[in-house]
Amino acid sequence: MSAIALRRRRRIASHDWAEAQDRSVRRRVGAAWALLFWNTLTFTSGSLLPIPSHLGKAITQGTLPIALLIALTVNPRLKLRPNVFLCLVCLLVLDTVLTCVTAPHLGTIFRTFRLAEFVATLWLLTPWWDRDDMLLLWCQLRCLLVALGSVLLGLLISPGQALNGSAAAQGGRLAGAIWPMAPTQVAEYAGVAAGMMIMLWLARKLSGRATLAGVIFAAGLLLLTHTRTALIGLVAGTLVASLSLFTVSARVRKSFASGAAIVTVGIITVSSVVTTWLARGESVKGLTSLTGRTNFWAQVLAEPRTKFEEIFGFGLSNASINGLPIDSNWLSSYQQEGLFGVAVCIAILAWLFVAAFFQPRGIRRGLALFLTTYVLIASFTEDAFTNASTYLLHLAVAASLMAPLMRRDDLYATRED
Repeated sequence: MSAIALRRRRRIASHDWAEAQDRSVRRRVGAAWALLFWNTLTFTSGSLLPIPSHLGKAITQGTLPIALLIALTVNPRLKLRPNVFLCLVCLLVLDTVLTCVTAPHLGTIFRTFRLAEFVATLWLLTPWWDRDDMLLLWCQLRCLLVALGSVLLGLLISPGQALNGSAAAQGGRLAGAIWPMAPTQVAEYAGVAAGMMIMLWLARKLSGRATLAGVIFAAGLLLLTHTRTALIGLVAGTLVASLSLFTVSARVRKSFASGAAIVTVGIITVSSVVTTWLARGESVKGLTSLTGRTNFWAQVLAEPRTKFEEIFGFGLSNASINGLPIDSNWLSSYQQEGLFGVAVCIAILAWLFVAAFFQPRGIRRGLALFLTTYVLIASFTEDAFTNASTYLLHLAVAASLMAPLMRRDDLYATRED
């Protein structure tokens, strides 16, 4: 009996140790992910915080090496999970390294080094891609909600500054006032957060009350930004992801029926309001030129370049042409990483969609489809995943959701061996 009791106590102690290890891992992985997210934020003048612009930029850029160090503490043996997604992203890094070697420029070298650090940190976190609790997804959702919470706080403290922004062209569009965020950036966070919460609710991973409060909060901020791309991405991503669950979830089928009825009533009653909101007071010329973006795109295509620059680009920059933002993942990729970079970007999205197609139907596949679809739509009018950005984090989460599952006990047993 004493031997049986001793074995039982050992099993309990081993279980308690595993739980303590798991809590420590979750905290450190969450901290590393939060720092990666913070690193993607920009900082410009006009914040409510009394922080000089150069100091704010140093803070955001300084979070990246800290994230890398924390990732090393959680993965000191450098165990990496092989995956196609990060291998393709490494090709983008290799592309930018080639441009640094052939045409060294301090800014390009610095941005290339940051991208390499960013991707290295993602590699170090790959052993936790296959967790059944979707750890990285919850980390991303928390980061999005915290960022949106700061936007709401800025709106409550200084509504005039939050709704006017730092540029006259953004008048009336919600921007970050405490930590400077462009209206499009706020809309991205709101759209992705709302879509993720809807999908989690459809899969019964999130309660109805929490989902209702979260979606109202995120959707309200999204509407205040007057950003059409984020709204289209939210609707299209949710539709594609829900269709993947249509045959396996009664809640999805009921939601489709309710959604169809609401859309029908909305078209009949408030169609004029919706049209006015989408137009944002722009002329027909402004709408057809995507608020003037196509004018900048023509300049990118007309830029003189050598054969090498056509294939591999000019190197990482602030994604602008003659001081004007490019605002397109595909054109900025062509400008910075050439045709090779554009091909890699296509391969990344194609692989994620193909991998999702072969995944079993379920919430992981649905969430991966939502994130990939959203990034695909946003990539046409936003600088997306050619550099260290939240869009690249979205795709990393999508790739992690399609990794074969491993139970936590098996994972720790593997590490002990």
